[in-house]
Amino acid sequence: MENDKNLDLKYANIDLDRTRRTGMQEVIYCGHKTAEQIAGIVEGMLNRGLDTILLTRISDESAGYLARTIDASTDGDAGEHAHTLYYDRDARIGVVDWRKIDAPVGNITIVSAGTSDLPIVREAAVTAEVMGNRVHVINDVGVAGIHRLLSREEEIRSARVLIVVAGMEGALASVVGGLVSCPVIAVPTSVGYGASFGGISALLSMLNSCAAGVSVVNVDNGFGAAVTASRE
Repeated sequence: MENDKNLDLKYANIDLDRTRRTGMQEVIYCGHKTAEQIAGIVEGMLNRGLDTILLTRISDESAGYLARTIDASTDGDAGEHAHTLYYDRDARIGVVDWRKIDAPVGNITIVSAGTSDLPIVREAAVTAEVMGNRVHVINDVGVAGIHRLLSREEEIRSARVLIVVAGMEGALASVVGGLVSCPVIAVPTSVGYGASFGGISALLSMLNSCAAGVSVVNVDNGFGAAVTASRE
């Protein structure tokens, strides 16, 4: 069934009205979906004229299948109909027909505690860029070497909104929150030893932050943090 607001593919009911309601079209969460299902949803969205289709948590296998599928569906005689897939393996994120904005309007800075947090940083960065933001990333400035963070204080203070990504005990969000006047969105990651409980320790630390103005999303949810930051 197809109408102005929905496209029912039996296994997926695509929300075609989301852009009007929320400012961002439906995003495909690819976890636990088959490659064929993902390709079918993308095809349905493309057939309705949608582009810059964001796909989160997409695997190598599904990304490869999708790339072959959209390439096979391309009209070779009309270059304007060619479809492309941007794929970031580390972040497990993809973008079909990414139409990059020449003059981004936002100013989002992403700060990470360590190199192990990079997959979530990349997920947040790509999502924020797709939503029309200028993104600046500061990596590996965790509290174990606080001087690294303080040496970048001017850059951090210039942000309109900050996303702070940290695992282990998640202390970086509180420290950053005590340095800036802009909103801080904290992302706990599942990085850490056994007692970190797959990110639960960082999540609880961030939820209990004594720094005012720190909001927290779920464990490893770089996508959610970027969407929230884009709406600030």
